Amino acid sequence: MRAAVAELPDEDFARPSGCTGWLVRDLVCHLIIDAQDVLITLVTPAESEPTRDAVTYWEVAETPPTGDDPLDALTVRLAAAYEEPWLLKFHLDDVGSAAGRAAELADPAVRVGTRDEVLTAGDYLCAYVLEWTLHHLDLIAYLPDAAEPPAEGLARSRELLEKIAGAAFPPSFSDKDALLIGTGRRAPAVAEKAELGEVAAKLPLVLG
Repeated sequence: MRAAVAELPDEDFARPSGCTGWLVRDLVCHLIIDAQDVLITLVTPAESEPTRDAVTYWEVAETPPTGDDPLDALTVRLAAAYEEPWLLKFHLDDVGSAAGRAAELADPAVRVGTRDEVLTAGDYLCAYVLEWTLHHLDLIAYLPDAAEPPAEGLARSRELLEKIAGAAFPPSFSDKDALLIGTGRRAPAVAEKAELGEVAAKLPLVLG
């Protein structure tokens, strides 16, 4: 994803993203904050037993975000303060690469604290694979020439989303389509909805 952002021409930062109310520059700013969160969490040890895992980490809301949340608005203002796209690229590469190194060095069994919950580092990072894969799809939603998420990330994210849903998506769905339809980023076509069957009633899964 860092490479995909690094390759974007400057004009793409002013285009819409797949996140309601956010331009690409706003989403990239959010990714920087996410990377900081990973760094903070991985150095926040917890002694108590885990209260969540990679599946239960996610809260499923009833309605999609509108973009009016105060934190969402703060992200937009912060993104605008960067002024130049290269600054966003630099900061994401700097903090994002550090988060990646920290993830590789982390013991998956170590317990960490975040959002007043306790998880193993492995479960926490697994949840973030889904987070960043979905945001990679948001990044390229209106950028047909941008790099797609890696196949392994799409597959693992689909697997986790199916566990959250408590049901599998039809085998005919690509991993990308399962993620887009499953999280409400794309409405299913009539034929796709028919294939979903009873699963359609559980969708979209609005994750937070």
